[in-house]
Order: sequence, then C-alpha cells, then structure tokens
Amino acid sequence: MKWIDTSYSRRGFLKLGALSLGALALRPWNNWSQLLDEFPDAEQLGRICVGKVDVRSRPSVDAESVGVLYEDAIVVWLREVVGEAPMGRQSRRWVETPDGYVYAPSVQPVRNQPNVPVTEMPQSSLGRGMWVEVSVPQTQIFLERDTAASAWLQYALDYGLVPRLYYSQVIWVDDIRTSSQGQVLYRINERFGPGDLFWAAAEAFRPLTVEEIAPISPEVENKKVVVDVTPTRQILSLYEGNSEVYACRISSGTKWNAEGAIVEEWGTPIGPNHRIWRKMISTHMSGGQTGTGYDLPGVGWTTLFTGEGVAVHSTFWHNDFGTPRSHGCVNCAPDDAKYVFRWTQPVIAYDPGDMTIAMPGGTQIDIREA
Repeated sequence: MKWIDTSYSRRGFLKLGALSLGALALRPWNNWSQLLDEFPDAEQLGRICVGKVDVRSRPSVDAESVGVLYEDAIVVWLREVVGEAPMGRQSRRWVETPDGYVYAPSVQPVRNQPNVPVTEMPQSSLGRGMWVEVSVPQTQIFLERDTAASAWLQYALDYGLVPRLYYSQVIWVDDIRTSSQGQVLYRINERFGPGDLFWAAAEAFRPLTVEEIAPISPEVENKKVVVDVTPTRQILSLYEGNSEVYACRISSGTKWNAEGAIVEEWGTPIGPNHRIWRKMISTHMSGGQTGTGYDLPGVGWTTLFTGEGVAVHSTFWHNDFGTPRSHGCVNCAPDDAKYVFRWTQPVIAYDPGDMTIAMPGGTQIDIREA
C-alpha cells in the first residue's frame, strides 16, 4: 500500500523536548510527574507548526520583525486577517496575536480543552479500548519499550528527542494506569500502525462518541464529492443530486518538488470516476524518501479513493488550505475531513472504525482541474 501525503519531513514533525526517550522508558512509574504542559488562558490558540517564524508589526513579510517563534510555541489567536502574501505563496491570511502578526499557514488553530479521564476502558470487538482525539495544543508521549518500529520514533531515539501528539489527532487507547502522584495515563496503541506503544497524560484526550461518528444524510442515494484541484481554487464540494450541501478549502497534490522540478506522481489524480474503497477513523501514514519522507501517526478521518492510497484526510501539520502542497492526497482541516468521512459511503461504525468494500465501491469522487 502506498500512502501518499505531504512532504513534511520527520525532522519537521518532531517537536524537540529536553528529555531522551531512553531515559523515560526506564523511569519508574511512581516518579512520573504532571505531564500536561501549561498553555495561555484563551479560547482560541495557535501552535507554530514550522521550524521558525517571525512575528511582524503588521501582516506583511516586509513589516518589521518584533520577535521570533519556534516550532510548537503556543500563541493567543486573536483573529485572522487578510494581509500581503509572501513572494511565491498564495495565501494572504495572517493571525493577529497580542504581540504582532504571524503568517497563518504556519499556525495550526488549536484549543486547550483537557478532559476528566475515564475510570475504566470500555470493551470493543478487539478487546478493551476506545477512540480518542487530542484536545489540547500538544502532549508528550513516552515509548513503553526501548526500541521503535516506526521511522519517526527511531529518529527520536537516535537524536534523544521526545515526540508529541498534536491537537485534533485521532488515536486508539487500550489501557489506563495511575501514578503514585495521581496522574492518570492512557496507553496509546495504534490499530493501523507499526506496533509502537506509548503512554501519555489522559487529560489530553477526549473520548469520541458513537453519536459524533454517526452518518450524515445516509438516506440520500445520489451523492458525489467534487474536488477542484486547480491551484488557484482548491475547493472540495459535496453534492446531493445537483445541490451543493457542503464546501471547504483543501490542499491537493503539488507537482513541484523543493528544487522546482515537476514530479507528476505527486499530483492528485484527475478523473470523474474515483470511488471510495476504504475508510478509517485513524491511520498511520508514511512514505517518501529520506529528506522528503513522512511518517505520521494518528491521521484522522481517512477516506481512500484510489488503489495507490490517495485519500481525503485530516491534517494537523499545516494550515495552508487553499494551496497545493501534498504528495497527492486531499488535505482537509479536521472538522472538514470528519464531515466528509461521515457524509460519504460506506458508513463506518465506531467499532471497529475501519471498512474496506469491493468495487463498484462507495461514494463517487470527481477530481477536476481547470
């Protein structure tokens, strides 16, 4: 299976902490302290999702830099404004913060909504466990073992880094423990991942409910997804008959690599007759090569529509919707990807959260380019 996604590097994905995974893997449970970070007290926050950004005095790259922020810094998001697009970029969106303006594609919209942990794991068809969503800006995760199966974790082990999960990621948890200090921990066990196990602060995760995964308009038979991947449009629309019932901005595949060369296979495949053949509440996506590769756990609301693994899915590693930037997939904001997942056929149940169907498949997806 070839999972196709953005060229976001493993180096870029890992926010670097001060403690090594190896040391934490050997640390006794009763020595673990409070694991949740503290965040600004505001309803809307933003997480810097690139290595480094300047804070500008006005929404323009030509404006004075009044500060610098690094990856995973959390800012208060006052509002989004229209400013000047940097050279070579399409988006004119900027985020106003109390200290100045930050280019919006570099800021993931996040909220800080910690949760009361469950007292007991529910039962599922695959044993104990439940689907959860990260509901805080970010949270550290700690490897249960001293070896890693996935590339992104091996990178962390090699460089002594601590990985994190980020707001809106969806993942499976299957165990619960409490430290001697009263810190409740969930064990993260990706159902469709390479097999790594983690522990993290339970308050960082919101249990998903059966009701919020329930299908939208399941009685409607004549449904179609239309995706306009024209670089200046980048719109996904849902149609019931001839009526558009939902639309959102997306980021489709870009055919240009970092050196400016055309890579045809990175484009989202054009055609009117794609059919959904698999849907997963969450999956682990990886692919590419060293330097341009990606290895991403907890990618939520994945709707596959080609045999090569091209999908509509949630995206937490950028906020550049409206601009082509993937390796073929259709990147959506989390709420948009979730709506597409619930609206399209086949219907996916909470348990097991995954379905593959034979052709002629589910809802039609029409990929267009002007």
